[in-house]
Amino acid sequence: MTPSILVFLGSERVSGAPLPTRLGAWVAAASLRRLADKGVAATLIDPIEVDPPHPFKPLFAYKAGKAPAALDRLADQIRQADGYVMISPEYNHLMSPALSDLLNHFGSSLFSYKPSAIVTYSAGQWGGTRAAVSMRTFLSELGCLPVSAMIHVPHAQDVFDEDGEYRPGVDGDRWAGYFDRTLDQLCWWANAAARQRSGGSDRPQAFVTSPAERNAP
Repeated sequence: MTPSILVFLGSERVSGAPLPTRLGAWVAAASLRRLADKGVAATLIDPIEVDPPHPFKPLFAYKAGKAPAALDRLADQIRQADGYVMISPEYNHLMSPALSDLLNHFGSSLFSYKPSAIVTYSAGQWGGTRAAVSMRTFLSELGCLPVSAMIHVPHAQDVFDEDGEYRPGVDGDRWAGYFDRTLDQLCWWANAAARQRSGGSDRPQAFVTSPAERNAP
């Protein structure tokens, strides 16, 4: 079984230092290439192309048929996907506000019972590792539990070019193996969860009629 994966790019920045401005797009391209090498159908979700509405208004706050078309289209993509790759730089030790803002437009019911993979990057030496810690909590609450392995890419501009290809002198085999540790886990869990969903198994719900049903007796 080949899972369907959405790759979320957590950056809207198109100008200003540090350069290159869309470094995350290079990491996303590398992730898409690695998934393609595995025969996995993956689609890039770029927040610039989605252009979610501002002031903030989530999809579920609109009346039926009144939401922006871009939100409805992305909701369908999220619903149909088997798993997600979440790519983010680090902002004040947290995930990108562009990524959290985009994801917050959708309820957890679209993401639930599917896995996610965390990919962080930086132009400097840390590779966004501190952002990854906060992403685990965020994605778990969203319902798409992160797999245990993560990908961190320090000095990403020295590893990949804008097409996601390895730069000259980079040990591509070693990087491919590093990506595979996480992406193989993602695909394994995506296939397992898809089989469970397609089997008609009931999904335990956090609550039925009221959030108060989460409360302890």
